Amino acid sequence: MAIKAQDRRLTVLHVATLNQPIKPDLGYGPIETIIYNIDKGLHALGHRSIVACSGDSGVAGEHYVTIEKSMGNYWSQDNPEKRKTLNIHLSKAVDRIRMGDIDVIHTHDLKTLEYIYDAVSDMHVPIVMTLHVAAKNYLVEGAFRRWCKPMSSPQVYCIPISEYQKQDYYGLKAGNVVYHGIEVERYPVKKNPDRESYLFTIGRVTRDKGQDKAIEVARKTGSKLIIAGCVQDKAADREFFEELKDSIDLFVDIGKQPVDGDYFEDVIKPLLDCDEQIIYIGEVGSEYKKQWYRHARATLFPIQWGEPFGLVLIESMACGTPVIAFNRGAVPEIMVDGKTGFVVDSLSAMIEAVDRIDSID
Repeated sequence: MAIKAQDRRLTVLHVATLNQPIKPDLGYGPIETIIYNIDKGLHALGHRSIVACSGDSGVAGEHYVTIEKSMGNYWSQDNPEKRKTLNIHLSKAVDRIRMGDIDVIHTHDLKTLEYIYDAVSDMHVPIVMTLHVAAKNYLVEGAFRRWCKPMSSPQVYCIPISEYQKQDYYGLKAGNVVYHGIEVERYPVKKNPDRESYLFTIGRVTRDKGQDKAIEVARKTGSKLIIAGCVQDKAADREFFEELKDSIDLFVDIGKQPVDGDYFEDVIKPLLDCDEQIIYIGEVGSEYKKQWYRHARATLFPIQWGEPFGLVLIESMACGTPVIAFNRGAVPEIMVDGKTGFVVDSLSAMIEAVDRIDSID
């Protein structure tokens, strides 16, 4: 079965995740950000884009409300109430599909795919499944088998977000790679790089993201470091954050604080002028994080796992700020070593790369 848009207007139903609302100014919400961008893009192209999501969302296309409010924390403990809410959401999405006017269903997680496929496979509506997470051996070889039927169906199109991820899902019939995109024109470009500015790292505070490595780089190079990101309600993440606290000089929760006037002068510059070296600013909204990217000397991406994409990379580069990243996951696909930043293989190489930032034109 092929999806043929040609010149006709498609009706696409996005079955959203419920962790965060689908809206533009999110702090942490990578999947929700992608759903928002795709909905906005399809709507702008003249297609009918419908998003089945929570009532606290704000979408560009049609808003099909399934539950009143998003559920919040990605890593909150599973419980009967959470499962009930998810089932209500998915059952209402199925009700919308059964109205019979949907050309393409777009899903973003395996549980949703399984539910939707089991409920409406008889309608033969093409289902696009964007693969957002890395495949784990235990998923592929164990519990993952329960999803093999829908993911192997000719009705389902599994879309990897990098070549690395595509290879990671061995044995899976995957389609062409579709890299994530952003609205580049909405990212302010740095005009005059400040050699005395700060290093910046942003992402969920977790061992996989390597904030401890970023701190070590800053200490060894004598650089000021700004750390942005949320701490999710997950035992391993809370434990890691506790380990980091002794290495952080200043905690300033300015992430979601509304600021009138000049954000750089009011928020960023006072932290640059203070004597503290390692500063944690909490979670920042999408509009404000662009300013942190823009004014940074470089963005550090010291990941400790095979990340299948990494929005941080393209967001930073869109602002004209080079990235220094470990050579893991999809990093070498997204970056051009020596041009958009440096792709390095070790902590010592990352430290050395900080001194070479100014060689990038």
